Amino acid sequence: MQLEPKKTREDLTRFAWLSIVTAVATITLKAGSYLLTGSVGLLSDAAESTVNLVAAVVALVALRVAAQPPAEGHHFGRTKAEYLSAAVEGIMIFVAAAFIVFAAIGRIMNPHELESVGVGLAISVVASILNGGVAFILLRAGRKYNSITLSADGKHLLTDVWTSVGVLIGVGLVAVSGWIVLDPIVALLVGLNIIWTGWHLVSESLDGLMDHAMSKEDLEKIAGILAEFKSEEVHFHAVRTRVAGHLAFIDMHCLVPGTWSVQQGHDLIHNVESRFGQDFPDAEVLVHMEPLEDPRSHEGFFDSLSNHNGNN
Repeated sequence: MQLEPKKTREDLTRFAWLSIVTAVATITLKAGSYLLTGSVGLLSDAAESTVNLVAAVVALVALRVAAQPPAEGHHFGRTKAEYLSAAVEGIMIFVAAAFIVFAAIGRIMNPHELESVGVGLAISVVASILNGGVAFILLRAGRKYNSITLSADGKHLLTDVWTSVGVLIGVGLVAVSGWIVLDPIVALLVGLNIIWTGWHLVSESLDGLMDHAMSKEDLEKIAGILAEFKSEEVHFHAVRTRVAGHLAFIDMHCLVPGTWSVQQGHDLIHNVESRFGQDFPDAEVLVHMEPLEDPRSHEGFFDSLSNHNGNN
C-alpha cells in the first residue's frame, strides 16, 4: 500500500524571483563600485553576483519543474530537478572563480592604483547588506520547505556576502597603507574560497542524484515509529529510504501471522502509514506484507535501520 502525500507543496518560485531581482540590483551596484575604483577585488565581487543571477534563473526553472506532479513517464515526479539546479550553480561558481583568479594574477603582475575608494566601498556595503538579507530569507525557506535549490542559492549568496567582506577589508587596507598589491591578493583568496564552495555544492548534488538515504535523525525517528507497532505478531524489516529533492520515499516489509485476514493486515498498514504521515508529511510510504511463518519472508534484505533498532 502507498500513502499519498498529505499536502501539495507550496509554490516556491517567488523566492527564485526574489533572488533574481536581488542579483540584478547587486550586479548594478558592484559594477558601479568597480568602475569608480578600478579595484580587481571589487570586480571579482561583481563577477560572483553575475553568477548569482544565472544561478537564480536556473533555480527558478528547477523549482517549476520539481513542483510538477507525478505523470506518465515520471511516476515519482520530477523533484530531482532541484539537485540539477544546485549542480549547475556549483559549476557556475567554478566559472566565476576561474575568472576571478585569472584577473587577480594579471593585476598582481601589473598593479593598478585605486580611485574613489570611499564611494566605491560604500556602494559595495549596500550591495552586501542586500545580499545578506536575501540569503537569510532563502536559507530559512530552504529549511522550512526542505528545498536543496533554495538552500544552495542561500549558501551561495551568503558566500557572496563573506566575499564582499573580504574584498572590503582588502580594498580598505589598500587605501590606508597604499600597498596596492593587497587588492589582487584579496581577489585571489576570494577566488580560491569560491572554488571550495562550488565543490561542496556539486558534491552535495551528485550525492542526491545517487538516491542517498534519509538522515540519521530521520532513520532513528522511523525506528521509533515502527517500535510503536512491533509485537510478537508484528515485525518489520527490509526498511529502505531515499530522498529526492523535498520528497522522501520509505518502503519496508511487514511480517504478520499468515492466519490474519486481509482486513486485519489492511488496517495495520493503514495505521502505520497514517502514523508516518504525522512525522513525515512529504514522504511516500510503501509497505509490503508477508506471512510471518514463511521462511522466504525472512530472507536477507538490506535494512537501513539495522543499526538503529536491531530489527532484521
